[in-house]
Amino acid sequence: MKIGELSSMTGVSIRSLRYYEEQGLLTSVRMDNGYREFSPLAEEQVRTIQFYLSLGLTTEQIASFLTCVLKNKEAFCEEVLPIFEQKLKEIDGQLLLLSQIKTNLQDRIRSIQEER
Repeated sequence: MKIGELSSMTGVSIRSLRYYEEQGLLTSVRMDNGYREFSPLAEEQVRTIQFYLSLGLTTEQIASFLTCVLKNKEAFCEEVLPIFEQKLKEIDGQLLLLSQIKTNLQDRIRSIQEER
């Protein structure tokens, strides 16, 4: 299938599909006319890439385990667990920072309201 068809089927922009290909997440064969031709499995690949992007992972992180996940189940891919654990650690840090910011803002609001 051509890149426009893949884009229509997945809802992912042509620009993003080209980026996925540049990052090694997606492969195509170049036709004589220069057009990209994707395998029928590309739709599943793109949906899988989108899922992991929605978890906040980078394309580099996804590239490190995508082939394994597409061939096996996620639980059988040893590369996935440390990446998930690191991402969760990052999120916990962000939540702590946001909680501190929230507390500071609430304190400022109370302070301003008391001065009125």
